[in-house]
Amino acid sequence: MKVIITGGTGLVGNYLQEQLLKLGYKVVVLSRSKRTSTKKGLSYAVWNIAENSIDVEAVCSANCIIHLAGANIADGRWTKKQKQLIVDSRVASANLIFKTLKENKHQVTSFISASGSDCYGLQTTNKIFKESDTYGTDFLANVCKQWEKAAYQFKELGIRTVCLRTGVVFAKQDSALQKIVQPIRFGLGSPIGSGQQIMSFLHLEDLCSMYIKAVQNPEIEGAYNAVAANKTNKEVTQAIAKQLKKPLFFPNVPGFVLRLIFGKMASILLEGSAVDNSKIKATGFQFNYPTMEEILEDVL
Repeated sequence: MKVIITGGTGLVGNYLQEQLLKLGYKVVVLSRSKRTSTKKGLSYAVWNIAENSIDVEAVCSANCIIHLAGANIADGRWTKKQKQLIVDSRVASANLIFKTLKENKHQVTSFISASGSDCYGLQTTNKIFKESDTYGTDFLANVCKQWEKAAYQFKELGIRTVCLRTGVVFAKQDSALQKIVQPIRFGLGSPIGSGQQIMSFLHLEDLCSMYIKAVQNPEIEGAYNAVAANKTNKEVTQAIAKQLKKPLFFPNVPGFVLRLIFGKMASILLEGSAVDNSKIKATGFQFNYPTMEEILEDVL
């Protein structure tokens, strides 16, 4: 089976392609520049979203497409230009692939897209959100709504579509965890804002296993919350400090300070609710790292 990956050079894409190759899949990574590969089973194809160009043969000869492309939501302040980039990198890229498949004979049977667990809205409540709940109304929720709408249009072509609503991904390097850990490691750590905002998270390995299960199981379809657990910001900070054997002396970082530094983007740090993962577990999926403690023990 041949699998196309967009966003294949990012944290998730890099790890996922390695796991797919180990399982014997042929993997094609869509890249903005021409590249060659020395790995057996791995190749690259060129696309350019801005120029509306793509390697038609590569895309149409694939059996499955995993859509991970998307600008990092934490790369700078949410200016009007940055907001548009965040949306277009997810939506325009999916639209280009859809247009390509619609206009050409193809072999694609599955389209599996990333999405965000913040689709329910950035708010700190006691509610545990399920896939049946409605989208929120803030910027990131609207991004996810457009993202998933772009994904679900593939159903019009008879293509099975899956959206994995992903929480914060923790890994041994290059993940959000390293940014959280750094001040704690130097004895400067503390919760932020109220400390009661929820973080939904999972291990990189579990997320990639979820993608592979979605590739292999034709009964998996629609939206799934891709999170292992939910903890408050205070609980996460305390768990990291305990794992590193570091004290927490400092008071919470005031929310207004983060808003001054990051603008509206600070909302991803200061707000958050829990999401339910029972739907993905009902498919038979089992987390290798189901708890905060197990994740931290492996990645720190």
